[in-house]
Amino acid sequence: MGRRGAMLAVVAAVLAAAAAGAAAESREAAAKGMYHALFNFGDSLADAGNLIQNGTPEFLATARLPYGQTYFGKATGRCSDGRLVIDHLAQEFGLPLLPPSKAKNASFAHGANFAITGATALDTPYFVAKGSATSSGTPWFRELKPFFCNSTQECKKFFAKALFVVGEFGGNDYNAPLFAGKGITEAYKFMPDVIQGISDGIEALIAEGAVDLIVPGVMPTGCFPVYLNMLDEPKDGYGERSGCVRRFNTFSWVHNAHLKAMLEKLRAKHPNVRIIYGDYYTPVIQFMLRPEKFGFAKQLPRACCGAPSTPERAAYNFNVTAKCGEPGATACADPTTHWSWDGIHLTEAAYRHIAKGWLYGPFADQPIIQSS
Repeated sequence: MGRRGAMLAVVAAVLAAAAAGAAAESREAAAKGMYHALFNFGDSLADAGNLIQNGTPEFLATARLPYGQTYFGKATGRCSDGRLVIDHLAQEFGLPLLPPSKAKNASFAHGANFAITGATALDTPYFVAKGSATSSGTPWFRELKPFFCNSTQECKKFFAKALFVVGEFGGNDYNAPLFAGKGITEAYKFMPDVIQGISDGIEALIAEGAVDLIVPGVMPTGCFPVYLNMLDEPKDGYGERSGCVRRFNTFSWVHNAHLKAMLEKLRAKHPNVRIIYGDYYTPVIQFMLRPEKFGFAKQLPRACCGAPSTPERAAYNFNVTAKCGEPGATACADPTTHWSWDGIHLTEAAYRHIAKGWLYGPFADQPIIQSS
């Protein structure tokens, strides 16, 4: 390549970078002010402190450092080192971080976070006895409605400019039989009822006035150190490149397939409501297979914060007797190089990538922010 050709190549690269920067600024500008409020429902993937609003149990490791160390500098009840997907969404929309719905003297002018650690999609006596929440959180939602609006017309207008994040749900429902040692066959029996529970929650929110919703699927269960540490699979039971347990990932994939089919039915039933599928599964798989793309280290599924268990499973850095925040556990030097925070939940860095993927693609069946 001659001098002129090299110069043209440099100019082209500069123009391309400038165009990319302008496009990024344009889409971020489109996000600001798109919604006046956010409402979030879910479990520990989205809990911003509801579990600790009535006091912090001494045994609750997630309520002390190193949880929260990256962004907040203190534990906030979030099961991560920093912000969650809902936090990244709020900031992208130019909104304050959502207060937990159980918070005292909080401002709910821009919505609320109803998620709570341990929430399930099934509202059965079994789960109620265990202290779990229902799928939709609509009883709490209805209790707080006077903070948002005071008449049917006012509520309709307010909710029309709000985004409802419904989930993830299902993980804790399936954990009940899995952690009890009943096996994945038993967990499959829960699936139709879990999907129906999520559907009922969505319908309840639509009845309240929701017109924009994003409904996340579950993550690939077989990639998480909490499961990898307790399972003893044959060699061919693990993904050759990922190291994840195949049959558990298949289980998660089947749940997500049923969830998407259910959402299609709801879209047909409610043509004036936008219902988006939020993908947790694909990004986590990509974190494993293409870690360098996201700034993560190439390694087997490994918790940033934890402790090794048996020598043959030390690489997972997960020990049920020394979980993150408990004596014997330590956090890695740089959580941005890990996607798994504590072997169960994700790091702030991973949640940021997922939030961006929901907002602009490709981690949603339609991006929240539509390109013009």
